[in-house]
Amino acid sequence: MLNRKMNYMLLLMLTCTLLLAGCGGGKKKVNVDVSALASELNEQTVTSDSLTQAAEAMVPTIYNIDASLLSSSSVYTNSGATSCEVGVFECTDEKAATTVKTALETHAASQEELYRSYNAPEADKLAKAIIKTQGKYAVIVVCDDTAKAEEILKKNGF
Repeated sequence: MLNRKMNYMLLLMLTCTLLLAGCGGGKKKVNVDVSALASELNEQTVTSDSLTQAAEAMVPTIYNIDASLLSSSSVYTNSGATSCEVGVFECTDEKAATTVKTALETHAASQEELYRSYNAPEADKLAKAIIKTQGKYAVIVVCDDTAKAEEILKKNGF
């Protein structure tokens, strides 16, 4: 009887160990083509404006980001008539991505405040800005079709 209980306990412990090993495996590795993702988000989620691709050298200035945190980036900026924008950033590491995310949140908040003063519907888009990180990547999407943007980001590991 004691052996049977021991066998059940061992079986239970083994099962728990396997379940934990299978579920707790750590973060998924994401590898994103920064330019392709930014282009796809721009083309498929922004309908109210024609965004312009910003020169990569201007990106740190636009978002007040330390350039040393970025490996590459692709950003599409608005014409001024709307608040739409798309930015995909490959950072040097996960810590840098977290720092970039904070800068993106600050940027979106300040832009929202600015647009609130003269174009409330555009400020509402900024209030719904999608700002995420995954691994060493960060994104900001202010667009007309947030559901489509979320779908694209999910497909790309965000």
